[in-house]
Amino acid sequence: MLIGGHVSPAGGLPNAHARGVERRCEAIQVFHQSPRAWRPTRHKDEDIERFNELMADGPIRSIVIHAVYLINCASKEREIREKSLASLVHALRLGDAIDADGVVLHPGSQKGEPLDECLPRIGEALRHALGESERCPLLLENTAGMTGTIGRSFGELADLIERAGGDGRLGLCLDCCHLLASGFDVRTAGGLAGVIDDCVAQIGFDRLGALHVNDSRVGLGANRDLHADLPDGELDREGLAAFLSEPRFEGLPALLEVPGPEGRGPDAGQIRIAKQLRADGLAARR
Repeated sequence: MLIGGHVSPAGGLPNAHARGVERRCEAIQVFHQSPRAWRPTRHKDEDIERFNELMADGPIRSIVIHAVYLINCASKEREIREKSLASLVHALRLGDAIDADGVVLHPGSQKGEPLDECLPRIGEALRHALGESERCPLLLENTAGMTGTIGRSFGELADLIERAGGDGRLGLCLDCCHLLASGFDVRTAGGLAGVIDDCVAQIGFDRLGALHVNDSRVGLGANRDLHADLPDGELDREGLAAFLSEPRFEGLPALLEVPGPEGRGPDAGQIRIAKQLRADGLAARR
């Protein structure tokens, strides 16, 4: 498992790498453009080249891109749909350029529409984006189950993968905070194992591509997406240690999206805690 966190790419991708190294990350995640604007970031060729050189030399061994939250592949509004498709293609093409291990995407939101009308639009959007890019995996993230959000269950995620053609580049990013909030009891190693058994049965082991590691400010089945620092939430030490030491997650990038000090995201302290929780979980499994 490669433990790391979400970092800012402000000033260019090489700066994102430096921030990851400063935090003792083994993996990093970045947004491909500003999360508050539709305008794509035009990364300089020299920045991409330098970033790739840095990644080749270590110590960071994985880069994941998070598609911005503005994207809604379920939308039927022409402007939102066109901007969503353009942004998602931009993320995947950047992923191709920097050899990313995936682009993480929140599948979409119903916005008051029936689910059966939204699902085909998402499938079409995923097909389009994959067709406009070459290699980078597209990883659908499970949601916390808030009203209207799509992807709260493994059944919904499997359905989206099928509607998108079952492409081998389609995969899954599992968020432990979202699992708990959407009703999956992953607070113990045994509970987590059963949930992952179900995930593998419905989606497949080979489609597990990345992890988001966050504690939760709300309890089981609360259907709210409220992250907490490690281990200050409802998952607590036992649940987080179990998630970070699950044998089937070995080799995956495990990325923190916690609030961190003053709301600035994961720092070296949170990365250190995650690594200790993993060690605790591995010791408990012996």
